[in-house]
Amino acid sequence: MLEDLVNYIYNMKIFTALFLFLSSSWAFSQTWQVTSIPANQSGHRYDDVFFLNKDIGWAANGNFAAVYKTIDGGITWSEQLNETDLGSNLYFRKIEFLDEQIGFLGTLNNKFYKTLDGGITWNLVSITPNPVAICGLNAVDENIIYGCGAYFMPAFVIKSTDKGENWTYIDMSAYANGLVEIKFLDENIGYTSGFNDRGACVLKTTDGGANWTEIYNSGIPGEYVWKLQVLKDSPDTIFGSIFSISPNPGKLIKTFNEGATWTELDAPEYEIQAVGFVSKTKGWMGGHNTGIFETNNGGESWTNLGIGGNLNRVFVLNEGLVYASGTSIYKYTNSSLGVEEFKNENSKTLNVQLSQNPVKEKLEFTVDFESPDNLLIELYDLQGKLIKRLDRKVIFEASNQSFSYDIKELSSGTYLLYLHNNFNRNAIKFVKE
Repeated sequence: MLEDLVNYIYNMKIFTALFLFLSSSWAFSQTWQVTSIPANQSGHRYDDVFFLNKDIGWAANGNFAAVYKTIDGGITWSEQLNETDLGSNLYFRKIEFLDEQIGFLGTLNNKFYKTLDGGITWNLVSITPNPVAICGLNAVDENIIYGCGAYFMPAFVIKSTDKGENWTYIDMSAYANGLVEIKFLDENIGYTSGFNDRGACVLKTTDGGANWTEIYNSGIPGEYVWKLQVLKDSPDTIFGSIFSISPNPGKLIKTFNEGATWTELDAPEYEIQAVGFVSKTKGWMGGHNTGIFETNNGGESWTNLGIGGNLNRVFVLNEGLVYASGTSIYKYTNSSLGVEEFKNENSKTLNVQLSQNPVKEKLEFTVDFESPDNLLIELYDLQGKLIKRLDRKVIFEASNQSFSYDIKELSSGTYLLYLHNNFNRNAIKFVKE
């Protein structure tokens, strides 16, 4: 009897411990949740999110040109800046901080800003020549920061080693047509990505940007390597997202040997942009037309998590704490944020009207711009290969614009007119007689 009682008590302790462990694991399982930051409608998005630590972070709203700050890990946000404070129509693209006080804000409108008080006030940064847009920023330490741009050309890298007091401008036209992302391991070793005439590319430097070597190219003109991530605990491991043109799939690219060899895998959509991994196997992607997709096998397969929309950034703070920017700011966490996500809408598209179709010698069309914008006008074939870049335009105000291009040199057939603006790429099929 006594032996049976002892066994019973022992078994109950084991059961209780197991139950508490399982309950704890369930209660604190990691999930993606939407934060309380004001949500965007009509497909607009937060282009970027950046955190210094688990509590302090900032988010940059693109089209609505606003900066928000949190000091409690995204539970609450306060607006620090909007475009009315700066007196002009702006699109905020990238935000990065050296420490709690010194930060930088890149736009798509020839303006680059710096704060010395944690985001309360912002002042213009002077660089010669003046960058047309800042698409990427990367703080190496509390003194050194790199930047790059622009996705709509030209390609350049900027560098400061004194907290942004002075800058060096590096012309990258010998290596790329446009750059979107930049990541440095230290002052000397770094990577930048974008596109050149041959396709989506990744470049590497070992001397602080003085010289660069191409270590990857997709070989499909018109594609971009949109985002890069160097795995924190394994700097020889790099992930990238390839933004492509239908019918070509978007891609996840990865290397485990600092770019000596690469693996390409299909991404969840062709207009893929955001990528972020916490290990060599577990990570997330998303793009203009998707929310958060998860992989647990290094990108061999993807699961739609049913949250998020129009993603541009996955920001990995550590293995258990990740943020993403899209139509809202999302957090990968084991605690409930108590916020219900609104129904995501498709990313915003341009209203484009062809004057005639089929086309003989001149391709003529109108575009209705609801706000200031940047526009790349390109021709592709039906296999998703870039034929020609027709133009790049800066749209300074909401307006209806007319365009006309001579295409008499094109052979008869069907083509795609692609318009790449701040929000999306829009494809219009036309026939050349």
